[in-house]
Amino acid sequence: MPRFVGRLGAADAISATNAALGFVAVVVAPTAPAVAARIVLLAAVADGLDGVVARRYGGSRPGPYLDSLADVSSFGVAPAAIAVSVTSRRWPLWEGSPMAYAAVAVPALFVAMAVVRLALYTAYDTREDVTEGVPSTLAATIIAAAVLAGVGTPAVVLGATAVFCYLMVSTVEYPDLLHVDALLMGVVNVLAVLLPTFQGAMFPYAILFLALAYLLFGPWFYWRDVDGDDGEPTPPCEAPAADAEGKRS
Repeated sequence: MPRFVGRLGAADAISATNAALGFVAVVVAPTAPAVAARIVLLAAVADGLDGVVARRYGGSRPGPYLDSLADVSSFGVAPAAIAVSVTSRRWPLWEGSPMAYAAVAVPALFVAMAVVRLALYTAYDTREDVTEGVPSTLAATIIAAAVLAGVGTPAVVLGATAVFCYLMVSTVEYPDLLHVDALLMGVVNVLAVLLPTFQGAMFPYAILFLALAYLLFGPWFYWRDVDGDDGEPTPPCEAPAADAEGKRS
């Protein structure tokens, strides 16, 4: 065991923590979906932090794989469990209605598409500053923030989960967040976790607004200045290739 652990770095420890948070969210979701939503938002903070640490101190060879495996837990299985918990209260499975079956089938498909998306990302998505398809982190954040803000009704959660099943494996290109914007999202995430009911759920609403804005407008209005020297934003299709070990989802 030490021989393998010695090959891991600080970023990998954060990724492993991310995976553990996903498990805790799954356990909590059936009885307390709002608490599970807070844990998912905390996992999103850890997911951003491991990338920062990897860039600052260097990543490991298993890093991209460990990161994607952790994301399956926190941003695949955990939000699906939250969706089942919310929707089953409206359409319990024991009723045997079509909506009750859909309340389980759609989150199951969400998990499958998240796994596919993360596998494709790890294998092929090596371009710097851009990714293809909606990140699973973004999908999970929107579902969790909606539940935490109190607007995640069963119909809304089930519909959003179904839409993300397609968007995660779509060909729409999303620029990565600038560091300052990622930091802002991280701070608001932490505040939503710590103070979910402050001023009428102000912070969960803020996360939901920011995440939806990026989801809807990011591919068209959030070009990044990759070159950094001419002031002209570089479209994602022109972004240079990146080292697979240095880019974490």
